[in-house]
Parts: sequence; C-alpha cells; structure tokens
Amino acid sequence: MSFFNRIVFGLNLIFSVALLLACIVPYTNSASLAFLSLSVPLLVLLNLLFAVYWGINKKILIILPLAVLIYGFIALGTFVKLGGKVNTVDENASLRLMSFNSLGFRGKDDEWESTAGDTIVAFINDEHPDIICFQEFDYRKIRTNHFYPYAYRFVDFEFGVDSGRMTQAIYSKYKIIDQGLLLFPNSNNGAMYADIIYKTDTIRMYNMHLESLNIRPGSIKRERSDKLFARLRTSFKKQQEQTEIIRNHMASSPYKNIVAGDFNNNQFSSVYFNLKRDFKDTFLEKGSGYGATINFWKFPFRIDFILVDPSFVVVSHRNYDIDLSDHEPIMASIKITSNK
Repeated sequence: MSFFNRIVFGLNLIFSVALLLACIVPYTNSASLAFLSLSVPLLVLLNLLFAVYWGINKKILIILPLAVLIYGFIALGTFVKLGGKVNTVDENASLRLMSFNSLGFRGKDDEWESTAGDTIVAFINDEHPDIICFQEFDYRKIRTNHFYPYAYRFVDFEFGVDSGRMTQAIYSKYKIIDQGLLLFPNSNNGAMYADIIYKTDTIRMYNMHLESLNIRPGSIKRERSDKLFARLRTSFKKQQEQTEIIRNHMASSPYKNIVAGDFNNNQFSSVYFNLKRDFKDTFLEKGSGYGATINFWKFPFRIDFILVDPSFVVVSHRNYDIDLSDHEPIMASIKITSNK
C-alpha cells in the first residue's frame, strides 16, 4: 500500500474496532464503555465512507468495514427506518399515546416569559392523544383547566417546587384506578406509573425520566476531558441502576405494560436494551427516517421512546418537529388485544 493508504487503513482499523466495542455495550454493565453507544451513528457513517473508499480503489480491504457494518447491524439493528405502512385500524379501536419532555413549558431559551407554554398547550389539545406522559412538566398547569379534555391525571408534585426534583405527569382521558412513584436514589429524576382502565382492559402506563448526562456544548469546551469522562461514567451507572429499579417493578405488574419517557440515552445503549427486551419499539414498528427527538451540537439523537407490550399492535408512530423544547414529542397509536 502507498503511505496514504496505510494512514487510511490505520484510521479504518481504529473506527472499526470502536464500532465493534460499541456492539458490546448493550450486553455489558460497563459504564466506561457506555459512551461509545452515543457515537454509533457516526461510527457507522465513517465505516461506510471507508467501504466506499476501498471499493473505489478496488482494494480487498473493503472486507474490514463491510464485515464490521454487517455485524453491527445484526447486533444493534438499524437507526434509520424506512416508512412503515400504517395499519388500517378504526380510530375508535386504537389508543393514542404521546411522550413529551416539555422543558417546564419554558421554551428552548429557558425563559419563563416565553410564549412556548401556551403554544404547547394548544399543540396538545390539537393532537388530542388519549394518554400523554410529560417529563419536566410545569407544575403550575395543575391549577388550570388548560388540559380540560383529560379527566384524570397523576402529577408528581408531592416534592414541592423547591425540591429540585423533576416534575412529571400522566394525563389520561381514561380512568386512573391506581398510581405510584418509583424513586431513584441520589437523583432528581424518577419514574411514575398509572393503572388505567381502557375499555374492558386495564393497562399500566410507566412514565420515566432517567438520569441526565448533563452535557452542554459549553461545558465540553470548558471542562477537562478526564472530569467529563468521570461525570459521564457516573451518569451511565445511575441510568443502569434506575433501569433495574424499573424492570423489577414491571416484573410484579398485574397488567400489561407500556413504557414511555426520556431515557437520556439512545437505542444502542444497555439502558435501552434492558428496558426494551421483548417489548415493541413503536418507532421501529411504524416510524420512518432517523427518528431524532433531540439535537446536540446539531447532531440528532433518538432518546425518547414508547415501548409497548409485545401482544399490542402498533398502528402508527409519529415524530414531531415543533421546536418548542429541547426535545420533540412523539406519538404512537396502538391496538390493545383484550385480556378478557
């Protein structure tokens, strides 16, 4: 090989090994490797570029990136979904679920005087999901009739506005017969659940907000790399512990479960794999495109999910682009098979 090709091969080897290590992340509890899951789309793109380069130059070395890409697809699945055909189901026979990290209804600039809150309320009422799970909810909305179509609600407000705890809420058009909180140790985040009667069945709806990675472009520029890495490891470890709390609680559920919320990690993480298991990811079932729900440094990530019991039929999934929070809402319609 020429000197230039040796350099290209060296870089190819580094990024191929990185993608292989990322394939291990969902099956290990190593917080040190967990950060690699965030870079999977970039690693896939780089290996594709290497494959194109070796293909143009008619080099047998194309085998390296292609083999790694194929293994990565088998181990991790895809992050781009071609448009799924919407199931033909009567609107009255499907349940519409929405999940939205609304950033306290303050708007992306984090300003209390922002008009984003009123716009979000109008958006919700226009889309009229049957059940909506809010993360970072504006506690003041419980004193108003903004969400008048929703006769039932469960708002995690017991901790008070000055507790530092993230407020979450579940609003439902259907009757809530039981509810509860899942407390995360040493964290301002948490999870909640509501048992909801839907027609002749009862389902358990989980709403969660896992530990934030607390990464901002400004902090990356200012913070030492070793301190940043240590902080990320701590956040990943907390996410894994929180996931176990949720899984253990779900195991004792008397009803079929639905999981929605802000995982603060993507679909290639051990957190996602542990929560999903045999559940259906509504985006993978009926979504399309990249499915991003947040942009970091203009790079898109899918970190908000709706996971449903494997017996449920996913009718549709939609990613919104309303630009009213740092997250975008998602909504799915599902058909629930009767427990009766």
